[in-house]
Amino acid sequence: MEDSQKPWSELASSSLLLKAVASWRVDPGEWIESAFERLPETVRVNPLRHDSEWVEQWLKDVGAVRIGWFKGPGSAWEMPFTRGSAEGEVRELLKSLHETGRITRQEIVSMIPVLAMDISPGELVLDMCASPGSKTTQIAECLGDSGIVFANEISNSRANTLVSNVQRHASRSTIVINHDGRHIPKVPMEGFDKILVDVPCTGSATTRKNPEVWGKWSPQGGRSLHDLQINLLRKAVSLVRPGGVIVYSTCSLDPIENEAVVAEIIRTEKNLELLSVSEILPNLPGRGGFSSWPDIDDDAMPSASLDLEKSMTSPVEDEISESLKKCMRIWHDDIGGGGFFISIIKKSGNLPIMTQKPEFYKSHEEVKPDIQSSPQPISQEIMNSLNDRWGNMPDNLWMRGKKILWANPQAEEIWSSERRVRNGKTAIPGERWRPLNVLHLGREVARVRKGKPERISGKAALELSSSMTRGITEVTENTIDSILHSQLLELEETGISENIRGGHILMSETEVVPVWVGGKVTIMLNEKEILIKKKQRNLEIFSEDKS
Repeated sequence: MEDSQKPWSELASSSLLLKAVASWRVDPGEWIESAFERLPETVRVNPLRHDSEWVEQWLKDVGAVRIGWFKGPGSAWEMPFTRGSAEGEVRELLKSLHETGRITRQEIVSMIPVLAMDISPGELVLDMCASPGSKTTQIAECLGDSGIVFANEISNSRANTLVSNVQRHASRSTIVINHDGRHIPKVPMEGFDKILVDVPCTGSATTRKNPEVWGKWSPQGGRSLHDLQINLLRKAVSLVRPGGVIVYSTCSLDPIENEAVVAEIIRTEKNLELLSVSEILPNLPGRGGFSSWPDIDDDAMPSASLDLEKSMTSPVEDEISESLKKCMRIWHDDIGGGGFFISIIKKSGNLPIMTQKPEFYKSHEEVKPDIQSSPQPISQEIMNSLNDRWGNMPDNLWMRGKKILWANPQAEEIWSSERRVRNGKTAIPGERWRPLNVLHLGREVARVRKGKPERISGKAALELSSSMTRGITEVTENTIDSILHSQLLELEETGISENIRGGHILMSETEVVPVWVGGKVTIMLNEKEILIKKKQRNLEIFSEDKS
């Protein structure tokens, strides 16, 4: 029988991982009993959406339980079924809530690193290894309408996934960048307030969602990633500002990927201290980090004769060993979910901010412009066109291709700030992203065609409608219900002037809906958004052919 066809419990009982866990804790039997059943479905509610209270009430109504130790903004919920097993209307609505950005389907332990960062609005944050973006969107929820999170991803394909997830969420605080995390430029030069280093790892704590781990995991896996993990964390130390905080985390149980990495950074970098995870998150079920661990061979058995790198072995310094207890190791049986490792590292606030001037500058004329596909501040010509079309558009608008994007004000400060290139000797003038490779920022609010405003985005319609003085028609609740039901109305049914064509907004006392006006009036919302609005308005959410 192929391993993929064996029961998870059989794979677990014969795995190298179980042997390793027997070296890491005295009761591996208790751990394994909770390490192979399917995970419950868990979700995080986006507090930035105006209807978040409705979403929470719907979750209660379908039997979800709020997770008590999760501290906001927003809330986290455990559904009354395992991952992927929702049925019928609940299945469709859950999928729609996620795809429209009202919730994020995310494993509960994956939410913990961002909680440990203790982020405040207005801060400058780096998510160093961000894809697929669940933690990035959680950071964005903490920042709200002020502050920036740089979401970095090295892989082009994974960066595309990250951009899609950020667009789904539709926050204004996110800037997606594409770099090797070990070589991210220091932008701005003062450093980041908070950095999340959720590194690539062997995933040995993900057995409840990735059963292939049972057959694939070996001690060699953690050793092969160890140097990369150290280098990513070391880079974060150089990028965080004095007084700033780094959270290093993995979904691994192996101390070589966890405590050993943290110990090496504390040993070799100055002016760092570990903060207690249990003090910052007092209600979180977990255990202190290991102060020592056995060396295990390729058969996952303890061995005193292995020739491992010093950075992989237990620290000999008592001070470092003791400080590692401030980390948190979460086992499956502690939390009733997956496992995780979290550490919080603070950089001394007494250090000077490194703002040394480079030896010489390049003029604007000597520097190549940013690539055409990177977002740029909106031109005054386009801004005038937007105001002429709709009136009172917000500040901090950008363009990328045909999209108008809305970012937090700190984005333009970073775009126009002074930066050094990698050799440290020349400076790139402001008013450009370089040396950052920026793929996306903010939330989409509108689209243009041939340089002229075309339509308002569905996710921005409600927020922009309060200040729009043109391009909007007041209608009855019945009209809103009718267009949600049929998705197409005759012009006279809406009261829209016969002279109007193109993107438009219908607004009732309770609802705002973007439409396209041509020969008829067509709703400009996707199927998932329409389904949710129907549910909120107590309309029939499925047509007869889907029932």
